[in-house]
Amino acid sequence: MSFLVDNPHPGTTLSREQVLSILKREDVKFLQLVFTDVMGTSKNVEVLPGQFEKALNGEILFDGSSIEGFVRIEESDMLLIPDLNTFRVLPWENPQGLVARVICDVYRPDATPFVGCPRLTLRRMIERCNALGFQMMAGVEAEFFLFEMTDETTPSTHTHDVAGYFDLAPLDRGESCRRAITTTLHSLGFEVEASHHEVAAGQHEIDFRYGEALNVADDLVTFRYVVRKVARSFGLHATFLPKPVQGINGSGMHTNLSLFDLEGGNAFYDPDSPMQLSQVAMGFVAGLLKHAEGLTAVCNPLVNSYKRLVPGYEAPTHIAWSEKNRSPLIRIPARRGPSTRAELRSPDPSCNPYLALTVMMAAGLDGVSRAEQPPEPLVENAFQMDALRRNQHGVRFLPGDLSQALDALEADAIIRDALGEHIFDYFMRNRRAEWREYAAQVHQWEIDRYLAKY
Repeated sequence: MSFLVDNPHPGTTLSREQVLSILKREDVKFLQLVFTDVMGTSKNVEVLPGQFEKALNGEILFDGSSIEGFVRIEESDMLLIPDLNTFRVLPWENPQGLVARVICDVYRPDATPFVGCPRLTLRRMIERCNALGFQMMAGVEAEFFLFEMTDETTPSTHTHDVAGYFDLAPLDRGESCRRAITTTLHSLGFEVEASHHEVAAGQHEIDFRYGEALNVADDLVTFRYVVRKVARSFGLHATFLPKPVQGINGSGMHTNLSLFDLEGGNAFYDPDSPMQLSQVAMGFVAGLLKHAEGLTAVCNPLVNSYKRLVPGYEAPTHIAWSEKNRSPLIRIPARRGPSTRAELRSPDPSCNPYLALTVMMAAGLDGVSRAEQPPEPLVENAFQMDALRRNQHGVRFLPGDLSQALDALEADAIIRDALGEHIFDYFMRNRRAEWREYAAQVHQWEIDRYLAKY
């Protein structure tokens, strides 16, 4: 895979004129206007050079009635307003010419923000955070599997390797693919911090630098696209499904969260407090714990997500926190100062990143605004505690399936308010229908267990 252009440096503020200049200089033939639907699926409207100026002016309309969670057919036209700072020329060859992309927010034709746009939902939470005197910071660790293809279009769940955690080639046959992914990400402005094989065969992780929440959500959308695109060039299928194979570890998306003050200092750090954690940090952890059940449906949105959240595979099932222990829901990594943060271990990479970060921050900020205190941190292994010990420590369980998680979301006014009525209603209808369809299926497990016996 050859790289053809130098993209703007991350953090560069781009004007309309600068973007037009790059499009002309690089002889770009297609511009993708990318947006995300409520379910987290990336969509795009592609325009040709004659429409570039109109697109960058935010004048491109699309039919919102055909997009999951958007609008009814009688009110279908929507505008795509580009965030010019997300503009990138895609760094691979295309027979028809170079392709560029820009991430967009969705507005109504009268230029008012559309309440069903997930990216604007996160923007609103950021504004709320700023009004409290904080900046939202995040970092994600999205795991994925690389599987073989049975033919050109059909993926399998057969892995390409027999490697394990941090193994090197030749056991890790995905190493070359991972290197190509990281090189592509670098050309798009990512600061990749590490890449390695994960615990399960065929499972991988690539970590990129933390940053402001909106940028991290945009980066995750780009990351998932790049991983799939590059994997396919190696004849592999990349999947972010949380639990594609029974009996091995699933794929999580540990999310590191922190608040910075508006001067750039880490508001979670207090060198004079116990564990060097400020009251802001303690309130944030308390808020995450309080709303853990309510945010789970958004951070773990699939029926399959709950096949990962079971004991025995390093995924959390207990609602508790710890400074060193990796068994509870929240861990406080050891580093302090600017790196002080809380790691939420339950989310998985199938989630809509804009909505997931919205509800995580809503939960944490609720605890901060109320100056709440979390219970004592858990020292012992949560998976080995009996019921009496769990009750003594106030340890609860995460929802056991999607239906339970949706019930908890419906009952949590703070999380519902963060999503907004439009997104909440659509999300609930869609996921309830998915659960009913799943529950009505007759699975092979039932046939194997019951057919001969009954």
